[in-house]
Amino acid sequence: EQPDWASLTLGVFVCQACSLLHRSIPHISRVKSVQDTWDASEVELTATKGNNAAKAKYEQKVPAFYYRPTHTDCKMLREQWIRAKYERNEFEFMEKQEPYSAGYREGFLWKRGRDNGQFLSRKFILSEREGALKYFNKQDARDPKAVMKIETLNATFQPAKIGNPCGLQITYLKDNSTRNIFVYHSDAKETVDWFNAIRAARFHYLQVAFPGASDEELVPKLTRNFMKEGFMEKTGPKHTEGFKKRWFTMDDRRLMYFKDPLDAYARGEVFIGSKENSYTVLSGLPSSTQGHHWNHGITIVTPDRKFLFACETEAEQRDWISAFQRVINRPMRPQEYAVEAHFKHKP
Repeated sequence: EQPDWASLTLGVFVCQACSLLHRSIPHISRVKSVQDTWDASEVELTATKGNNAAKAKYEQKVPAFYYRPTHTDCKMLREQWIRAKYERNEFEFMEKQEPYSAGYREGFLWKRGRDNGQFLSRKFILSEREGALKYFNKQDARDPKAVMKIETLNATFQPAKIGNPCGLQITYLKDNSTRNIFVYHSDAKETVDWFNAIRAARFHYLQVAFPGASDEELVPKLTRNFMKEGFMEKTGPKHTEGFKKRWFTMDDRRLMYFKDPLDAYARGEVFIGSKENSYTVLSGLPSSTQGHHWNHGITIVTPDRKFLFACETEAEQRDWISAFQRVINRPMRPQEYAVEAHFKHKP
């Protein structure tokens, strides 16, 4: 977006979306449109400061692992980045980074119950030394309800799906299957601190796992957003059963399907390899296919079988095909062959 707005107090130019967030901290930032009439002192102020000078001051000590939001991220994440920089001065004073840089964090989060869907307060502990994030069901419980290894941990903001502006979906692998946990904190800063504490733990884990790797190589691996999510219809392996509507999540090379978007476990997972390994995606369904209500079909061909899906709209079909294509066009990494082999042995 064009930077059509300026913060007169900070001396920076911002886009329309960020200008709205700056308005929410008027005691720190006073915004004005570049279309308005400016007096000489306002022009001078922005000329002497400017975006580069502001960056040098307010972003001087941003840790490599700290997530810098983009315009595609949720509002809460973007607002907290602006507050962290200009209101809390987190990146000028290292001690202010303690909540996510210490290698240990504990506190309470509202967690969605697996069976009843109610959010209950649960104690969480993230420990880099133990290499895990744990949570406890009872206040004084000695043993955790779940131990999530930092090695397979991921976190992604899902405000719409969870129904809370601070909604965070945490995933990890349990016996090589994906497990979802849905949490939020009523304080936006706390939620973002948890998110960045998880990124810090992942960063330090990967630094040890890949000693020669640069920060630039490791940072994209810390957390990931899903490539695509949404409803499709699917049929079973014999292609004779009726199609059922399922919620699908594309997480890198794992295509998972759930009965409900907020289920803890997937009903099934499909590994999507690369074209070099005989994976292809086709528009449409085999002519003999019956039992689907939605008309926009997709066939995924794997070395073992064909998977048939149907989308409600042509736009959805197009989006899903392009997500599958992106993954199929990417050559497989050595560690992905091990994942594929595990999928082949699943019942």
